[in-house]
Amino acid sequence: MAHKKPISERVDYLLKLMTLQEKVGQLNQYSGREVTGPVTSKQTYLLKDIKDGMVGSMLNVKGAKETRETQAVALQSRLKIPLLFSMDIIHGYKTVFPIPLAEAASWDLAAIRQSAHIAAKEAAAVGLHWTFAPMVEGAGEDTYLGSAIARARVLGFQGDKLGDTDAIMACAKHFAAYGLVMAGREYNAVDISNQLLWETYLPPFKAALDAGVATFMNSFNAINGIPATGNSYLQRDILKDKWNFKGFMVSDWGSIGEMIPWGYASDLSDASLKAITAGSDMDMESEAYKKTLAQLVIDQKVDIKLVDDARQ
Repeated sequence: MAHKKPISERVDYLLKLMTLQEKVGQLNQYSGREVTGPVTSKQTYLLKDIKDGMVGSMLNVKGAKETRETQAVALQSRLKIPLLFSMDIIHGYKTVFPIPLAEAASWDLAAIRQSAHIAAKEAAAVGLHWTFAPMVEGAGEDTYLGSAIARARVLGFQGDKLGDTDAIMACAKHFAAYGLVMAGREYNAVDISNQLLWETYLPPFKAALDAGVATFMNSFNAINGIPATGNSYLQRDILKDKWNFKGFMVSDWGSIGEMIPWGYASDLSDASLKAITAGSDMDMESEAYKKTLAQLVIDQKVDIKLVDDARQ
């Protein structure tokens, strides 16, 4: 029977059934508080896009009622592909734990892993599948400790097996050097040597990957003049090629579109081209992929293999 086949075979079969627009739609992530509540203009097009199979993931939708009702809309789409529900769960869900820096000060890896596990258990109970954590920069400046904590939190969130009722997908963020912004201005530019990048800022991400982290999130900042969202060296050369990461990369909020004010992309279409080429798989809230990616494929500016790879 079809459901007995390995997941990779089932994904390949599903990809063959999908239209280009449906493939692009699965790379689109919306924020939707109270998606199924009182109807507003945004909720109207959110629900239409979900029903049309043009959304792969939602963030800020939680609770059994909300997730079930929103998922029911997704299952009205042609191929009935369910949504991934996600949320920032940085230091606890219902049970609030110390912020990551305070947890790091304890040096208690078992307690840190347990706090992530409790957060995962609570989040899974309200219909969430995915957290945007660990935020590896939050563990402080010591590379060894940061790496150990990244591993502990990934194992805590993801448990023994993804799909268990006490486990959710983890997301190592923000890739990379998010905490080294000039003048301490959040989302600012970063000027960093390869030695500092590799010796100090990349090891906690590698530790998260080695622990089996399901996803990564790129960062708002530019590194040596190139926004992380469009940075092939980070996302393709290091993460997907050298480290052989098989999960997917989600953008930070609107960061694909933000490559325009950075001066790195000329318009939304150019931003999509540079982001998908560099290895950014899912577009959080900029709607760049939704609006421009299919046409880029039609115009042969983007290879359909990049879209297929991102969807998998």
